[in-house]
Amino acid sequence: MTRAPGIAAYIAVTAAYWAFMLTDGALRMLVLLHFHTLGFTPVQLAYLFVLYEIAGVVTNLSAGWIAARFGLTSTLYAGLGLQIAALLALAQLDPGWSVAASVAFVMAVQGASGVAKDLAKMSSKSAVKLLAPKERGGLFRWVALLTGSKNAVKGLGFLLGAALLGLAGFTPSVLGMAGVLAVILLVIALKMPSGLPTGRKDAKFREVFSKNRDINWLSLARLFLFGARDVWFVVGIPVYFYAVLSDGTEAGNRAAFFTIGSFMALWIILYGGVQAWAPKLLHADTRERAALVRAARGWVTALIAVPGFLALTVAIAGAPAPWLTATLIVGLLVFGAIFAVNSSLHSYLILAFTSEERVTMDVGFYYMSNAAGRLLGTVLSGASYQLGGLPLCLATATLLVAFSALGATRLSRS
Repeated sequence: MTRAPGIAAYIAVTAAYWAFMLTDGALRMLVLLHFHTLGFTPVQLAYLFVLYEIAGVVTNLSAGWIAARFGLTSTLYAGLGLQIAALLALAQLDPGWSVAASVAFVMAVQGASGVAKDLAKMSSKSAVKLLAPKERGGLFRWVALLTGSKNAVKGLGFLLGAALLGLAGFTPSVLGMAGVLAVILLVIALKMPSGLPTGRKDAKFREVFSKNRDINWLSLARLFLFGARDVWFVVGIPVYFYAVLSDGTEAGNRAAFFTIGSFMALWIILYGGVQAWAPKLLHADTRERAALVRAARGWVTALIAVPGFLALTVAIAGAPAPWLTATLIVGLLVFGAIFAVNSSLHSYLILAFTSEERVTMDVGFYYMSNAAGRLLGTVLSGASYQLGGLPLCLATATLLVAFSALGATRLSRS
């Protein structure tokens, strides 16, 4: 039996996205841990990812228009190709360079990787709107499957990056990932079935800015939601766990790398698994859009309590202790599960609010807000950890979730 063109195209898009996100997760962990061992401060580590997130803001703003004009397959291939180029460039990093030169170079390469990631993401998410079945919650199921599986693969990438750094070193790891990604890009380009739009030449850039109030409020809620995650995820927790787990020896450093990578991988995999399960949890096949909007408000409100509790616990505990580490791990996994339901609802609602004619534009604008939230969280992660340690990171996350809840209350009920 042959697959329908829509199913075949969906499988191809998902496979390309999986390949990309595996290397994206591994690269983030490689860069973070490698430069931390070189003595970079939390603020300097945050700088390494700032241009990555800025590039995401700019890329998403323009990627919707680019896809509308040149087609979704073009932007998907461009994202994969640019990631390969970024990995090859990063392999040229010279340990003899000054800190300033190293930071500037890695920032530039990470900026290119940020462009690549958001080209691939926008293409994949927009394709779901066009390919998913319309009946019995089909759109929610397909977008949840794509997003959830992507995050599970990215979680494996975190573990892969930490393991590669400990076993093979920095340069061989990035070169190996570039080679694997190049093979995958070639196979997908040769085998990509029909089913995706090829673009329209009359698409105007000003169409990117939506006049739909629900899309604008949802985008604002998304901005603060992802800021609340990355304010502890990017720098705070990895650096804190490294300080707690490493004894300063080479063997101790490797053990710390593996433990941190394992936690980050577990968090992302749990996040992805819950995202994929969210349609069943929320009974999406029997609920109207208005009910899912109400659910979005309730789930983000529930999320506020988790980082607030953890911030108080760490502040009161003072010195690190085994029970505190265990509490943080459990608490952040709970945060991840509730966060995943919120993220899955957002990913469904953006596609539900938009039309097929505007899908790339609205999805691009929405993920621009997503990238702006990651940028905000990245900057605040390094700064808050430098100023107040992990308690301030978690307290800032609490405030950002509250702002996300405020945006969710503005979504229309119908």
